[in-house]
Amino acid sequence: MDAMYPRLLVEDFDTAARFWTAALRDLLGVEPVKVILAAGYANWDLNGEAVLALFSRKAVAEAVGTGGLPSAASAASAASAQDAAMLVLRVDDVAAAARCLSGHGASVLADAQDRPDWGPNLRTAHLRTPDGTLVELQSY
Repeated sequence: MDAMYPRLLVEDFDTAARFWTAALRDLLGVEPVKVILAAGYANWDLNGEAVLALFSRKAVAEAVGTGGLPSAASAASAASAQDAAMLVLRVDDVAAAARCLSGHGASVLADAQDRPDWGPNLRTAHLRTPDGTLVELQSY
């Protein structure tokens, strides 16, 4: 298994993308690898290694079934709100990895599925660990 990179789930994608583009340009001298406005996705790499990714909180909330909940920014309790971040793990077999984590007590929020609108050959599953962390398993 490979812990890939931090991905921030953001309420205002345009503002966040502008901020991180400028900040990472100044801090690391890097430009976005890609910005997909329609999907609310952007990512930055340094020397071929992922540094940061942004994803629209709304897009992920719809994927994991929390679209009807308030965002963490407007909720008093994060347990009853959309997520602000998730841990993304690249795995060889998304379904098998989901079964493994589920076997250790994680709840499956979205079964393994292809996500062609998120990226070519991308397959994901979403789970919540017993401590509440949102995890995306992915292969591509």
